[in-house]
Amino acid sequence: RADGSYGLGSQDPVGGIFARWATLQDRLAALGIERLANAHQVHGAVVERHTGGWRGWLRLRGVDGHVTNTPGTALAVTIADCTPVFVAHPAGAVAALHAGWRGTAARILDVGLDALAVLGYPADECIVHLGPSICGPCYEVGPEVLSAVYGVPVAEKGQLDVRSVLRDQAWRRGVTNISTSLACTRCHNDRFFSHRAGDAGRSLGVIALQSS
Repeated sequence: RADGSYGLGSQDPVGGIFARWATLQDRLAALGIERLANAHQVHGAVVERHTGGWRGWLRLRGVDGHVTNTPGTALAVTIADCTPVFVAHPAGAVAALHAGWRGTAARILDVGLDALAVLGYPADECIVHLGPSICGPCYEVGPEVLSAVYGVPVAEKGQLDVRSVLRDQAWRRGVTNISTSLACTRCHNDRFFSHRAGDAGRSLGVIALQSS
């Protein structure tokens, strides 16, 4: 949060937002990373694969996940309560996924793991990290949300721990190396933007595949 918002739909002056993205690109370039991909997110389960042949900042629309095995590429998702899911394979592949309750219900993590598997990186060899997002005690949702996420009828509202659901989904795919941030965007609103806290700003989650 101290770095300012990266969300193009936030209330910050557009010049400041683009300056932050430019600074990020400069920092990545110093690490030998010449490509940065992100998207206008729609809480879906579309995952895009990024290959080489381009340089700079690529911004897509209607995409909530990114996969690459091309060195020199960074993948980014914006967050403000949803979970940034980072996946890596030791042989040289990474993914960044934006998982709110809708994306989790739509199994975006499975889609991302499938995309890596198609490239030759099996799920059970991957590492998954679940970044800062809203915690279960802070996230009360309606029965329709719980029904969509758990796939069973729910009659009353309740608390939803999205990262717990994502951990279970990863585990069912054979992933055993799973870590979870202790940070909650709502509890630690001084450090992170939170939609539930009324923030229009967006934090950024980035994973990069460096050149060898």
